[in-house]
Amino acid sequence: MKIDYIEFASPDLPATQEFFAKAFGWGFKDYGPSYQELVEAGISGGISDAPLAPPLVILKTDDLEAALAKVSEAGAEITEEIFDFPGGRRFHFREPGGNEMAVWSEA
Repeated sequence: MKIDYIEFASPDLPATQEFFAKAFGWGFKDYGPSYQELVEAGISGGISDAPLAPPLVILKTDDLEAALAKVSEAGAEITEEIFDFPGGRRFHFREPGGNEMAVWSEA
């Protein structure tokens, strides 16, 4: 699996969006009042209207169930079971060192 997406959390989505635009020249694709996808940021990513948290690194796979089994067997704590979202499905996990990450697939 490879890193495919980085998701930022912001309790003030408009302020974060304005900062990213002014400071970095990034654009946005609007997915409603609680989510903006990053455009021209160098890597796929987004900003969610959520309590402040470290950026979420998201890996991509073709087989979500196999990825879930693999990270579980390697010692990860599953923090969110597989769920659907616009564009695919994903799950979240915490690796033994404490970093929260996610894996997604299109199907």
